[in-house]
This record gives sequence, C-alpha cells and structure tokens, in this order.
Amino acid sequence: MFKYGYRLFSSFLLIIFFLTASFNYAKDKTNYKMKLKNNWFIQSSEKIKETGEQISTPAFNTNGWYHAEVPTTVLAALVKNKVYNDIFFDKNLDKISPEPFKKSWWYRTEFEIPKNKNINTAKLFFNGINYRANIWLNGIQVAKSDSVEGCFRRFEINISKAAKFGSKNILAVEIIPPVKGDPTMGFVDWNPEPADRNMGLWRPVSLELSGDVSINFPFVKTDVDTVTLKKAELTITSEIQNNSDKKVNGIIEGKIGSINFSKQVSLEPNESKLISFSPKEFSQFIIHNPRLWWTHDFGKPELYDLTLTFKIKNEISDEKNLKFGIRQVSDYFTSDGFRGFKLNGKKILIRGGGWTDNMLLNNSYKNLVAQIDYAKQMNLNTIRMEGFWGEGEDIYNLCDEKGILIMVGWSAQWEWEGVLGKPADQFGGIKSSEDMQLIAQSWKDQIKWLRNHPSIFLWLYGSDKLPRPELEKKYLAILSNDDPTRPYVASAAEHKSELTGKTAVKMRGPYDYVPPDYWYIDKKDGGAFGFNTETGPGPQVPPVSSLEKMIPKDSLWPINSEWIYHCSRFRFENLTTYNEAIDRRLGAPSSLEDYERKAQFTNYEAMRAMYEAFDANKFNSTGVIQWMYNSAWPKLWWQLYDYYLMPTGAFYGARKAGEPIHIQYNYGTNGIDVINNTLNEYKDLKAEIKVLNLDLSNKFSKNIFFELAANISKQVVQLPNISGLSKTYFVDLKLYDKNKIVSNNFYCLSPQADDLDTAKTNGFVTPEKGFANLTELNNLPKTRLEVKNEFTNKEDKDYFTINLKNPTDKLAFQIEIMIDKGKNGEPVLPIFLDDNYFSLLPGESRIIRGYVYKEDLDGKKPSIKISGWNVE
Repeated sequence: MFKYGYRLFSSFLLIIFFLTASFNYAKDKTNYKMKLKNNWFIQSSEKIKETGEQISTPAFNTNGWYHAEVPTTVLAALVKNKVYNDIFFDKNLDKISPEPFKKSWWYRTEFEIPKNKNINTAKLFFNGINYRANIWLNGIQVAKSDSVEGCFRRFEINISKAAKFGSKNILAVEIIPPVKGDPTMGFVDWNPEPADRNMGLWRPVSLELSGDVSINFPFVKTDVDTVTLKKAELTITSEIQNNSDKKVNGIIEGKIGSINFSKQVSLEPNESKLISFSPKEFSQFIIHNPRLWWTHDFGKPELYDLTLTFKIKNEISDEKNLKFGIRQVSDYFTSDGFRGFKLNGKKILIRGGGWTDNMLLNNSYKNLVAQIDYAKQMNLNTIRMEGFWGEGEDIYNLCDEKGILIMVGWSAQWEWEGVLGKPADQFGGIKSSEDMQLIAQSWKDQIKWLRNHPSIFLWLYGSDKLPRPELEKKYLAILSNDDPTRPYVASAAEHKSELTGKTAVKMRGPYDYVPPDYWYIDKKDGGAFGFNTETGPGPQVPPVSSLEKMIPKDSLWPINSEWIYHCSRFRFENLTTYNEAIDRRLGAPSSLEDYERKAQFTNYEAMRAMYEAFDANKFNSTGVIQWMYNSAWPKLWWQLYDYYLMPTGAFYGARKAGEPIHIQYNYGTNGIDVINNTLNEYKDLKAEIKVLNLDLSNKFSKNIFFELAANISKQVVQLPNISGLSKTYFVDLKLYDKNKIVSNNFYCLSPQADDLDTAKTNGFVTPEKGFANLTELNNLPKTRLEVKNEFTNKEDKDYFTINLKNPTDKLAFQIEIMIDKGKNGEPVLPIFLDDNYFSLLPGESRIIRGYVYKEDLDGKKPSIKISGWNVE
C-alpha cells in the first residue's frame, strides 16, 4: 500500500521535506500519509536508565545508539551497523549470542506534523511488532504492552491529544521480545533461527492525518460472468470513522477511471459505519468488456485505480487510493476428491514454490522485484507463503502487477512443540482462549489488510494441522464478514475438519531426493495427482561461486560439517540421499568441479521431472508447490535459486517444464507428451522425436503433425521397445509451430531404470533400491563450441544475444552460461536467460537471449563464460 496505494498530487499541495521522515501526500493538504522510515535509533534497555517518558522528550540524547531504518529487526539493524559481520559465512551465525536479545530494546525517532486548519486527527499505524511494545509520544504513554501484543497484529493508535501539530514529535517504542510459547514468526525446519527471534518493528510504521472523518479499509468485490467474460459487477465497501465528539454530515465520493459515484453519510459522535456501493444502486458498477486480471501465463494482469474521498462542507477530510483487479477465483473437485482452482472460470494448474523472507526480514525492494521476476522467468504462476510474509505490501503489489498468484496463511511454527516452545496436540499449540483470541484477531488484521490484492487466490488458516474447532469458527466468521470472495482451506495437509469437511489437498512428501520417474509412478503419496501443497526432490546445491561465499576455502572439498551446517534442520541436516543418488546414478565425484556438474544435472533433471509430471496429468493433478521456492539464508536445500539470487539447475529445469507450449518425455508411460499451458489453440504443430545411443547413432525417429486444444496435455506417441540401447542413451525432442521451433527438450535415460523401494516410503522420502545407470556420461569426449556475442544497452539493463554452434561430431552436453563482472569476475546476479544447462547435438546451433541489470555490473563490462559437462 505504501508504494502503490497512495498517489502524489501537485494541485493544492505544499511539498514539505523533513530530514526525519518521508511523506506520501494525497490530493489535498488536509490529507496525507507519512512513512516513519528514516532516522530511527535503537538501543538495548540494558544500557538505558531513563524511562519511556524521558526518552520521548527533546532533552534525551541518543549518543551511543545505533542508527536504523524501519522496518527492521534488532539484529538486522546491528548487522547494518557492523556490530556483527559476515554472519552467514561458515558457522558465524552460531557466534551471535541470544543473550542481548532477551531484554527489551528501544526504538526512537523524531518527526514533524504540518499544521493545517482542516487537520485535527493524527493516527499512528504499526503494521508489525514482534512481539510486545510500550509506546510513548512526547512524554505520554499512548499504548501499553498488555494490549500491543502479537507479531501479526496491526495497531492503530489515535495520538491526536498527544501530538504536536506544526512542530517536532518524539516517538519511543520499547520492544519486548517473544518468549517460548509465544505464537511468533519462525522458520520451522528451513534454517537456523536468528538470535533475536526477529524482534523489532518488522513492518512499516506510518502516520496518517485527516479531518474529523477518516476512511478505513476500503474493499472492492468483483463478480465476473465466467461464461462470457464480457461482464463484471463491482461492490465497494468502506468503513467510515467519525473521530470527533460531534455529529458529522458529509459525502463520500469515489472514482474508478471515468466512473464516478457518491453517497451522503451521517455519523454520530465517534461512530464507525460500513458504507456500501452495490450494482443494484449504482448501474455504473456493471462493467461491460472488463479488463480482467489474469496470471501471466493466461493473459495480462490488468489493474484498476480506485479513489475514495470524504468531504465535510466541501472540504476534504480524508482520501484513500488503492489498486484492484477484476477477476473471479473459485475451486472445484476432481473425480478423486482433490481440490482444484479456476481463474475467471478457467481451470488453472497451480505451479509454484514455497516463499520465505530473508532470515533478518530485510529484503530490499530491488531484491523482491528480482525474485518475483524470477517466478515469471521460470514459467511459474504461484508462490505459497507459509506465514504472512513480506515486511510490507510490496511483494503483494508486485505479484498483482506481474500476474503471480499467492496462497497465503499461517505457518506450522505454532503447530509443533519443538518450535513453538509449549505443548501441542493434534490441533497444534494454540489452545488457551487468550491465544485463540489473539490469533483470530491477527487473522482478521491480515485479511483486511491484504484482501484487495487480486493475486491472492487462497487463504490457508492451517499448515500441517487443523486449527482447534473453536478457533476455526472464529476464522470462518471473519472470512464470512470480511472476505467472502476467495476459497479457503483449513490446512495445507490432508485432514477432515468437523466444520468444513475434507481439505482435499495433500502434504505427503517427498521432501528429499527422489528420481524423475517417482512423480509418474507414485499413485499413493506425493506423485503427480491432486494438489500437493509442498513437496520436492530435496537439496539443490548451488554453483561453486555461491559455495565460496558460505564455506571456507579449505572446506570446499570434500564435503564436511561446514556443508552440513548450511543444510536445512532436524532430519534434513544432511545430503545423504542426494549424494547417494549422484554416486550411484552418475558415478562418485572425483573433485569439487565434478561434484558440481553432477549436482546441477541432478537439480535440473529432478525439478524438470516433477513439474512435467503434474503438467502431463492435468487436471487429475491440480497443483504442485515446490518446497521451497527461495532461501532465507545461504544454504544447500530447497531452493530454485539461492540466497544470492544464483539460479541452480533446478531453476532452468522448472523453466523448461513450464514452457507455454512444451514437449516432454513421460517416465511413466514411455511416451511423448505435448502440453499447452496457455488459453490459445494451436492448429499446425509438429513434433520431432529421436532416440539416440551414447555414440549418437539413431535408434528411433518420428515426426508427428497434430492440433492442440487450449490448456491441455496430450500424448502424441508411445515409444516402442527399442533393442540395442546403450547403458546411457538420449531422447531428443523438438516441437514446431508452423515450422518455428517453440520447444526443445533433451533427456538422459537408461534401460536400467530407477527402482523405488516403496515399502520403505515415509512422509519425507521414497528411497531407491536400484539406480538408473547414467555413468557413461563420464565418458563423453571433450568438445568446443563456436560462440558469438552481442550486447545492447537499454535504460537500466544490459541485453545480450549469444549465438552458440556445435561444429563438431560430438555431443556438447549440459552447456552452462554465466555472465561475469568483467573477465574472471563474480557472476552478475540476478540474471535472466532464455535457457541454460542445455545440450547441442553435432551441427546444432542455439540463440540464447537474456539480460542483467546495469547497476549489478559494478561499473564493469559483462563477460560471458561458457562451460559444460564436456565443454572446454
């Protein structure tokens, strides 16, 4: 909301700059919003004798305090002040004692409030406090920790009586850390817990000014005619608050493009009233030929702007602006009883990953842009937030703009005694009436804050477990009242609620490495059927350049405890299954370089297979969430790209699998499938299929011409039994649309297939009792490529075109492209490439395009580095 929800208008506006705060102004001087971001100072209460009353006065001196920008956790601020350095390298994180963070910490800032005859109401908004707080303004305590509690609560504090209009105000906030048993945020088993447990002002603090009446929580409901997509109806509601002790009469006016509407309102002293504008009253809310919001794979994510203004005697008292999308989300059920989803009446296969914020909750806006752009680059359409992540609203705004769906809800952090810190049962650890009331109110706060985002398609109010029935009743009442527009599910796992029935989703694993055929063969657990809300093929070890940033040079090889420290936690604090697969399928690595090429092959192959299997089975399979999408810190597990934004082989495996029109090998049927991930039909397609031995001799080839309906999967050929195959062989696939290649794919297979030991399946992995033999890849002869590069510069990006040709009679296998900061420099990140880790047959050429951001080159010229499994 801070970046997108309020416009800056120049008319009737006096622009005022203060050194101590940044401002967002609306249309009139009577209304603006101030983000209290800059020039905060923090210090431990252990080092302060003064009280909040004294700290929040001009006489107090902050010498010796640490400078900070809010939002920030305490540890994030200390790292920025270089109290702790290089905390993610080696085991440095363990060297940070938790003791300094068991005491409260003070946050202090100064800001000015302009004086204006029409401004008489000032409110502070705390969007995220972890965990409790005492709040002082100008020597007056305006809130106490017995009422300001809970990391997902949002607090509005009317400070009109304590505020000084036209002069300096001093705000002091005492942050009291969470203790064991508090339902705070956390990372479960994904990574270590930061020493401060993320205590602090972790979301923005802002000041909003208005006249007697303020506008709160505007909400736009959209109802799309999903049969024709030619009509939509809007309903707009908003809470109107009289902040005065007198009766007020006024008018609320609204504008959406060329649509104008208004309504007279009368408010009793201190009354809050819900005002509604419906299409029954306002025919202009029936929108013909609406610009619909779609995910990026189905269309364009169109957005509209709404402005609401409240006037008293023709003077503006308050104004709110927001963006919204016209779209309809709904769920349906397969014949097997699994839940699926529709967007604007069209079935959509959910292809996504599990999101996490950085460990210190300090993602920059630039970082968020890159990470959401990565989702589009990987052809994913969804992220799942296990927890209400985001230090602000930016990530939700970005998903709105870029056409990425979000499923969002609570984390498993409160469901398990080991991470919550107090006993848990089948319904988790939220048991007491006090805890249930806190969490229900937190749920309400988050729903009302985020409900206008078209990207959010599903609320999840449980993760691994169901909530207690008494708590679920509270959740349902809140959804009925505050957001009846979306599907909701009681748990991300497979349960049956006594109130809402079956969740109709599954969380059966796996979480560790499984071979490509698992996703096709398994019909009982995590395989490609139903909606798998979190799953994946385990570790994704990143390229060497990232390993060097987290592991000491003398520990890079062989694998040792420093590697294991950067794994996940509990049962996932190892690389055992992953490394066994590499050893048995590809041959034991002889060096770090050899391990790395085999790791990236494994990452690519495993991730491509998972997404392809769900595509092949749509809509018997309705969705898959890779666990996880990104990383909170530098690690080796559960990531499509790493903490440094370095794509792993899994990144490009996901991108390949999600191509708009895609050709793929089916490990379950030994057939060739073609997938249409768009809403367009194709009339003139050709599939070109080849099966090649290791020496590239042709064992089978076929061309097939066909049509393809929208949004389906189709098997175009069943491969025959082929005799005389080498121990490792290849399947080369190409797909043409009117003679233009639109998809290519290359597989390494073995007559000796992977053999799953299904009898030993548990909730985390299905082990193997036999392994595919791909070891002959080690015998591929070295080869060289012809490479021509072209760079162009446009605005903030450096674009490049790479022409690669294999002029030899040998296979160029698993070609890797890196863009470095100058010759032999570090890789430029983020990077956006058409393709990577691909192969070229003799005589083949490929054009790869991409870009990097100019500022990420650090003033150096981009240098292209080409390598590969057997490429010199």
